[in-house]
Amino acid sequence: MPSADHDLGPQNLGDPARLRRREPRDRSPEHAEPSRFLPHVQGLRAIAVLFVVLYHFWPARLPGGYVGVDIFFVISGFLITGHLMRELTATGTVRLGQFWARRARRLLPASLLVLLVCALVAMSPYLTPTSALPNEVREIIASTFYVENWFLALNSADYLNHAGDPTTVQHYWSLSLEEQFYVLWPLIMLLAAWIGVKYFRGARRRAVLIALGVVTVASFVFCVVFTITNPAPAYFVTFGRMWQFGVGAMIALIPLLQVRNAFVSFLLGWGGVLVLLFVAFRFDGQTPFPGYMALLPTLGAAAVIAASNTERWWYPTRILSLRPAQFVGDISYSLYLWHWPLIIIAPSVPFWGLTIYHRVALLVLCFVLAWLTKRFVEDPARSWKVLTSRPARVTLWSSLAAMLVVAGAAGTAWAVNASTYNDGVRSLQELRENPPECFGAAFVLDDACAGTDFGDTILPAPGFAGVDRPDAAQCFVQLNDARPVSCEFGSEDPDAPRVALIGDSHAYQLLSTFQSLADERGWHLTTWFKGACPWNTTPLSTPGAFGAACTEWRDGVRAQLADADLDAVFTAAIATTPYSSAGYGSSYDAAVAGYQDAWGEVLDRGIPVITVVDNPVWETDPNKCLRTRDASACDGPRSELLVEDDPLRAAASGIEGVTLLDFTDVFCGEEVCSPVVGGANIYRDQDHLTVTFADTLGPWYAEAVEDALGRVSP
Repeated sequence: MPSADHDLGPQNLGDPARLRRREPRDRSPEHAEPSRFLPHVQGLRAIAVLFVVLYHFWPARLPGGYVGVDIFFVISGFLITGHLMRELTATGTVRLGQFWARRARRLLPASLLVLLVCALVAMSPYLTPTSALPNEVREIIASTFYVENWFLALNSADYLNHAGDPTTVQHYWSLSLEEQFYVLWPLIMLLAAWIGVKYFRGARRRAVLIALGVVTVASFVFCVVFTITNPAPAYFVTFGRMWQFGVGAMIALIPLLQVRNAFVSFLLGWGGVLVLLFVAFRFDGQTPFPGYMALLPTLGAAAVIAASNTERWWYPTRILSLRPAQFVGDISYSLYLWHWPLIIIAPSVPFWGLTIYHRVALLVLCFVLAWLTKRFVEDPARSWKVLTSRPARVTLWSSLAAMLVVAGAAGTAWAVNASTYNDGVRSLQELRENPPECFGAAFVLDDACAGTDFGDTILPAPGFAGVDRPDAAQCFVQLNDARPVSCEFGSEDPDAPRVALIGDSHAYQLLSTFQSLADERGWHLTTWFKGACPWNTTPLSTPGAFGAACTEWRDGVRAQLADADLDAVFTAAIATTPYSSAGYGSSYDAAVAGYQDAWGEVLDRGIPVITVVDNPVWETDPNKCLRTRDASACDGPRSELLVEDDPLRAAASGIEGVTLLDFTDVFCGEEVCSPVVGGANIYRDQDHLTVTFADTLGPWYAEAVEDALGRVSP
């Protein structure tokens, strides 16, 4: 998170005598003593925010740009630790109320302004899909009180591989984590200083250094282990990130780490910049992160900070001090705050597209808003006399009141739209129970429906498609969870046909449809689902705990299948799964062989397998387009959306006992794929089907399963 503390910097930590002075204890001075502005650190902040912003605008171009937040953590550890140590050395203590009040005046005005705008946007069904409203409101409130990182961690959000609809405030996770750092860090330093005075002959600084060193090492070990065992929440958990602040703190506290030697400083500075560029372009969503891989951006940022020599114009300290870098560094906090909500909101704005020109225009708008916020919100609030001339508690209570106002605005957004949301839930249920004739897939697959005209009908409505998903989340294993969870549905008759549904989220999207079929046709349905983990024996190319969990889950499912009494198995999988080449000529060949190997174990027992070619995968949720444009304007090129060489198709070809369903002609014509077919809204996000549309394919799923069951009937 780009801290707004632009003017903090360590100065003369080893020479406190000249800096000691009395401060009024009932006021909130900006610093315990003067500090020295470090232009190259401001320039490093510019690199960090540009990494994050460009990553969010063009993730494929800068796939590792998310490391920008790691750079911010190091900068904050360096600046804040130096500031606290100066005050501690000069006065013997840290006045916590004043410290927290200064942070509140610096950070909260701009932050709460953006949150308030997001709350107002949430009130509008034109800018926020009604289906997203509950989560939007929850996350705005979590962000307002700076616990967004814990909200995401506890809800197993996957920041680097998020496939759903992120909220306008998801980026507040890093601000939340940094605010928690502002609370914990001075407490740790004060406790260490007290111990130094009481038990180690007044060695405050040494005690602080040891304490922060222990915290840093312990946090790093925790981060590495937790990333291996729990990668998704590890990205957000506070203690797993404290070591990055600690690395910056070590530079502030250890004079030898502030390198003045010209040659060494030159090597450190440019070496750090090159490391940061390397990780920004080479890391991606599959990199096990943070973990030990976070050492690279963390140490790269630390190297740039440590390079203190400014003798030559070609030194990084001088290059990063140029006016353009300083300008971006100055507005970095507001730029970080504004860019993500605008990215999320823009596709819902009428007449706004996703072309390169629209993205560049949006990027320019982000810079304009950031400068305006810095000029008219950040700077005035920092020196507002009504707060700075009064005790710190006035600022803190005022901050709490402002936070309650923003939380109230978020609550109002829910209150205004709650009836619409509840009506949408009821309408969706009625649609599932009583769909129109020739609705959805039947419009294409049923010859009797030729000529049916649905006009502008789109059901479920684009603003509500996001909630049209299976409601048995307990049956879906996510992320690094390796438990082979199975669920049972349908008939309990011991003679009922026993059907299994196995696969990743593209199999799970069919669950509600298969539940209904099982109830109607007297099947007993057993399911095994794991996110991004198809029923296949080829390992994923995804490193770390996630790939290992997929392998372990498959082994568990394999063992349960061996003992299961089944009459047919249905499986589906997303075609873009990243497989390891596993000794084959390509990952595609390995995936084909892996499917055949997995299916072979049930085929050898005389159990037929039914599978289906994957549906198109869109770059962004087509509902964003459908909310503001005609359906025909939201079509996408078939060549970009459909994986023509789906390994499932090749795996099923020519294999006795395997039935392949291919509904490509339902989703796509010869040139384009459509998000609406026969009045039915196909997608609930960029690649998952709505339950409503999956239900329209139900008769064809049922026919394939019944045919397979007929082949094995006694």
